[in-house]
Amino acid sequence: MTNTTGPDIPEPEATDPATADPTAAAPAYEQPTGSYQPAPGTDVTPPPGYPGNAAAPGRPWMATTPYGYATAPHQYTDGPSVAQPMLQAPQTPPQPPTAPKQQPIGWIIAAATAATVVSLVTGGLGIASLAAGAFHSVAASSQVAETVPDGDGQSFRAPGGLTPPQQQTTPDAATADTRSATAAESVGVVDIETELGYQGGAAAGTGMVLTADGQILTNNHVVAGATSIVVTVVSTGQQYTARVIGTDATDDVALLQLDGASGLDTVTIDDDGGAAVGDAVTGVGNAGGTGGTPSAADGSVTALDQDITVQDETTGGGKQLTGLIQTDADIQAGDSGGPLYDAEGEVVGIDTAASSGGTDIDGFAIPIDDALSIVGQIRSGVETQTVSIGYPAFIGIGLSSAADGAAQTGAGAVVGSVIENTPAASVGLAAGDVITGLNGTPIDSAQTLTATMASLEPGQTVTITWTTSAGTSQTADIALIEGPVA
Repeated sequence: MTNTTGPDIPEPEATDPATADPTAAAPAYEQPTGSYQPAPGTDVTPPPGYPGNAAAPGRPWMATTPYGYATAPHQYTDGPSVAQPMLQAPQTPPQPPTAPKQQPIGWIIAAATAATVVSLVTGGLGIASLAAGAFHSVAASSQVAETVPDGDGQSFRAPGGLTPPQQQTTPDAATADTRSATAAESVGVVDIETELGYQGGAAAGTGMVLTADGQILTNNHVVAGATSIVVTVVSTGQQYTARVIGTDATDDVALLQLDGASGLDTVTIDDDGGAAVGDAVTGVGNAGGTGGTPSAADGSVTALDQDITVQDETTGGGKQLTGLIQTDADIQAGDSGGPLYDAEGEVVGIDTAASSGGTDIDGFAIPIDDALSIVGQIRSGVETQTVSIGYPAFIGIGLSSAADGAAQTGAGAVVGSVIENTPAASVGLAAGDVITGLNGTPIDSAQTLTATMASLEPGQTVTITWTTSAGTSQTADIALIEGPVA
């Protein structure tokens, strides 16, 4: 990745676990900016999600209900933007779930017809999927999540996205105990809107200003899959385009840089030990993704160092977030990436996930010290196993699910789709072709291709070798471009 660094800086009533009915359905959880869908083979009662990003028809990384609008094949028409929900956890022991099959994060598959699934190949983690040649609009970093039981028997919905306001069906926003944020609570808060150019969708979430020249802290799931990002400073209404400095998809943290920003008011970071159980807190964010005055949810810290498991739409497996602050504040979809304030108005955490489907809502936030540690690594410009700098390299193809069979024979990576106006399209790659070599590395599977891409940078010129569907061998040099945020 290009090394770009920035400057320094009435539903079921909650039941007491001791008297809980083991056969009772468990409450669902959602993330303010996104949500996860249930894991294959699990029974899905309202699962947890992430507050912050809008969701698409499929499973969002952190969110609430998925939504999407099909577009013409390869037409990238923006869909409505929505806020992402936060992760949620059930309040009573869930029954062994049987969840519907999940779909990859980011790119949503057309639900109407069965089709070969393809996954875009970039230098980052696997990004969304495409089916039947149609893209569904999705909120950036919003995915619909399904319940995934964690080690303690709790289940959480991964962050995903909210349905557009006119289609919202989740009762959370209507029943949430929230108010309008004060002017003081809005200082340093930004609304984040993303376009998912290769999906034909859009999404919305929240962020915090860390530096006067425009470094923004948010959740990774708020910007995942984005091809463009627009940030609005809530207190002034000023809009800026933004680029990604770096991301940590594992810990759900992203650092952005606003173009041409200066003199911005920043949030105040807690400097006296962080949150403690019983502390009064307030979660603030772009609930519902509607912009304008942020919403505020008051509550208290109910637990620290909490681990939750959410559905990772990229891999289809469970994804764990650890060391979280738990609160009874009604964090909502769209709040993802927003501040969790203490009683002094200082930031102690990043709103990241929340529960739904019950009268009592549990919110989850990444401790600010943990997030700032990751920010420091990103600012160093040095990548690690979890931290990526800048944007991933991109060829412009999707790998077909048929590639699984090819991989078993060592045939190569089967191309499922080719995006117009990309390097792959320029050299004539087409669906059904099999990539057998890239940059001098033999490609015997989709996994090998993805790993090889991860070692490359946008702007590099590489040699690609493939066999056409007609059986002829082809070789060409291509210049890699920047892919969507991983």
